[in-house]
Amino acid sequence: MDLQGISINQQATIVEALRKLNEIRDVSRLILFVTDTENRVIGSLTDGDIRRSLARDMDIHKKIDGVCNRNFVFERAEKQYVDLSFYRKKNIKILPLLDKKDRLEGIIDLGRIRSVLPLECVLMAGGRGKRLSPLTDNTPKPMLPLGEKPIIEHNIDRLISFGIQKIYIAINYLGDQIESYFGDGSSKGIKIEYIREKKALGTAGALSLVTDFQSDHILLMNSDLFTDVDFEDMYRNLLEKDADIMVASTEYKVDIPYAIFETRDESVVGFREKPTYVYYSNAGIYMIKKELIQQIPENTFYDITDLMDEVNRKGGTLAHNPIIGYWVDIGKPTDYEQAQEFIKHLK
Repeated sequence: MDLQGISINQQATIVEALRKLNEIRDVSRLILFVTDTENRVIGSLTDGDIRRSLARDMDIHKKIDGVCNRNFVFERAEKQYVDLSFYRKKNIKILPLLDKKDRLEGIIDLGRIRSVLPLECVLMAGGRGKRLSPLTDNTPKPMLPLGEKPIIEHNIDRLISFGIQKIYIAINYLGDQIESYFGDGSSKGIKIEYIREKKALGTAGALSLVTDFQSDHILLMNSDLFTDVDFEDMYRNLLEKDADIMVASTEYKVDIPYAIFETRDESVVGFREKPTYVYYSNAGIYMIKKELIQQIPENTFYDITDLMDEVNRKGGTLAHNPIIGYWVDIGKPTDYEQAQEFIKHLK
């Protein structure tokens, strides 16, 4: 984001502000942030503010320091996590982020993103996908098309919508196709780095190959999922429970077509007629405290379930967060067909 393009000095005139508003691109609302001689933000200016001023006196050469809104809403840039629900309720579209000296450091465009989560993400994309052969004989499974883009791109775009800006992609089988397609992520306005697995490292071993995670929690996710998981709800739940690992879960129902006896010794003491049992299963999405990654042996096959067992063994907090919407694990041809059919009905 070009912050100079949305900033204007308080001594500028209305006509100058109009010209600058007309040049703004890539934001959901036309707005300028008015600064003083020290580059401190003193107000916001929209086309509505200008219209109201012109309706009063028709003076297009008036200085904007007398027109701007000095009671504008802002957040501090150093704040790690901002719950945007409060601002959405107030119909705020652009939220400026100011540093300790009130200088503009960034903006949150609520019209384009759902949240800004302080997470780095690792996408697991190195598997062979044998069950989907021959589709995966020359194409890595995450790059199979789903609608108008590859499976993995659906996940990356959803991560971006939650404000996640740094993504690592763990690659192995035909990984050069993934790297060639996404590059360094700049085309999507994010940073992408690649973890090159020279051998199979399981579902968590690739985490040991990253030594410079910056966020306090790491999001680990299978790249062959098709889901509308709410990452923010999952993150809030993680914080509320102070969980070591938060696992996204899916509901799995088992319908028994018969009456089930409740027994004691060899006697029937009751029964349930055609009961339904509900279980929660692992959805392949995890939020992990960064310090736990030190427990993963370097460059060694290690599954995320090994780390989960370790957390439980040491008395840590392992929690799950149900996915309310849709979730498809694209592992078999029938799963892929289901996802292809499902996406046709999504808006």
